[in-house]
Amino acid sequence: MKFQELLAYKKSFALAMKIFAITKSYPKEEMYSLTDQIRRSSRSVSSNIAEAYRKRIYPKNFISKLTDSDAENSETQTWLEFSLACQYIDQETYSELAENCEEIGRLINYMINNPSKFGSV
Repeated sequence: MKFQELLAYKKSFALAMKIFAITKSYPKEEMYSLTDQIRRSSRSVSSNIAEAYRKRIYPKNFISKLTDSDAENSETQTWLEFSLACQYIDQETYSELAENCEEIGRLINYMINNPSKFGSV
């Protein structure tokens, strides 16, 4: 199986692309702060899942990279809260994106708690 086939990867990649599209409308003064931060953290979720999958034969490394991914997912949730508080997104958009983050977090934690199901020794 390729890492691109992992459900957590697919969902986190899709979320990062949604965030990219939404942040195109953020104010220019946020380009190097909020916009850059939320794009980077959301992209890091899937990139850390990809790295974890490549390290799956080493259980501790696999879990470590997945915890990095989970942390980036939490950071993304925080930036979404700032986006809502700054009125760059509405409540409906925030709720949808936050639910996506929650689902991704559950998938990552499933992988952390069940490394042998993903080829970890």
